[in-house]
Amino acid sequence: MSIWKRPVCLDRLNEQSANTLVAHLGIRYCGFDERSLSASLPVDGRTHQPLGLLHGGASVALAETVGSLAANLCVDEGYYCVGLDINANHIRAVRSGTVIGQASPIHLGATTQVWQIEIRDERQRMVCTSRLTMAVLKHKRPA
Repeated sequence: MSIWKRPVCLDRLNEQSANTLVAHLGIRYCGFDERSLSASLPVDGRTHQPLGLLHGGASVALAETVGSLAANLCVDEGYYCVGLDINANHIRAVRSGTVIGQASPIHLGATTQVWQIEIRDERQRMVCTSRLTMAVLKHKRPA
């Protein structure tokens, strides 16, 4: 059974990222199934640290981006989600190519959600694992 309570259209989600950090870093939503959402991140000059490796902060930005959007797609109209906490363990260095972050829920509660985001390289090797906690809030004004 699908967890999504709002329509998931990758083209539309990518269009909504125009003129944001998401677009600046080259993050693109690239897949979803009944229980996960995925986004890609290029490993290039925009996302490198000075030694030419994928910057840990870029990995965290990818994790928070895909996890936050997934959280917001899982709540009813009139509600929205904001980040409370994120952590990341950087497992493997990457110098080039593309990484994919896949967000899957651990807990979808009425007031909090917890998401696991696994970031993998093009050979499916774990690059980073992250856990994101979200608060579920009610809009005070009509959306």
